[in-house]
Amino acid sequence: MPHITLNSSEPGIRGLLRYRPETAGPLSDLAEVLLRGPSTLTPGERELIAAYVSELNSCEYCSRSHGACAAALLPDGTDVVEQVRADASTAPVSAKLKALLAIASAVQQSGRNVTAELVAEAQATGATDLEIHDTVLIAALFCMFNRYVDGLGTVAPDDPASYAAGAQRLVLDGYTLNPS
Repeated sequence: MPHITLNSSEPGIRGLLRYRPETAGPLSDLAEVLLRGPSTLTPGERELIAAYVSELNSCEYCSRSHGACAAALLPDGTDVVEQVRADASTAPVSAKLKALLAIASAVQQSGRNVTAELVAEAQATGATDLEIHDTVLIAALFCMFNRYVDGLGTVAPDDPASYAAGAQRLVLDGYTLNPS
């Protein structure tokens, strides 16, 4: 049960966005740009970064919802998401994505843990400065989202089908706010 009285029974961040629409718009807009906007990283790869950081932060709602979205968007779906969660360094993803996940993991611990060596390793795999920038910002954003969701004690459904349904909504509609 959430720590505060919300005006919605929606789980996770969705209930919080309904509670405070003045902050929901900018937060949703930033998520839309970073996870769905133009990029050389696919939406599935960006969702995987979000899910991975959320898993590292032990944020059940965000890890499961963005994991389901990544699974819906990536060719190997749930298998690759689970392998990244278990050990990103050995998961069946590109060397570039492994390097970006290492940067995301460093951000999750502390922004100061992102080293010149991690950046050089990512660049050596073909990661662009923009991809590195966006990885750091996605990781930082999801650290904030995870703390927002867990800090207010929001509900995380147990049913995997609810995450799959939410993933389909995100795949189709993105992060734009739906007034209903």
